[in-house]
Amino acid sequence: MDTVPAKATTVSPLPEHLLLFDGVCNLCNGLVQFIIRHDRRSRFMFAPLQSATGRQVLQHLAPKAGSSDTLVYHRKGVFLVRSTAALHVARDLGGSWPLAYGLIILPRPLRDALYNLVARKRYRWFGRRDQCMVPSPALRHRFLD
Repeated sequence: MDTVPAKATTVSPLPEHLLLFDGVCNLCNGLVQFIIRHDRRSRFMFAPLQSATGRQVLQHLAPKAGSSDTLVYHRKGVFLVRSTAALHVARDLGGSWPLAYGLIILPRPLRDALYNLVARKRYRWFGRRDQCMVPSPALRHRFLD
């Protein structure tokens, strides 16, 4: 399971390009900062999974895909999760990053096995915060909740 239609969710309306991430994970926060730096069109919006929006989305996805270690990308009415979400983010980022989308040809179980390994070890390898990142006033408009 790597896509879930967003139509059935009570979480609405959602931005066309919304990335839901673990707000206390240093790796995830680094990914968000990376996307912000490289998103020349400023089309990505963000919400921590721990936020009200994040919790509603996880409730909608569960038990199919929802957990705090799952990267969720709401893209044009569909929820993408795990490695599929990450590859679609790369494709939508622009620049040379869409080249990474070529990895979509790898079988999803293989991609997700690697994703799940990193997800399980991310706090040990990259650390965690005591609370979710607070965006600067200049970036606040890019974050929900």
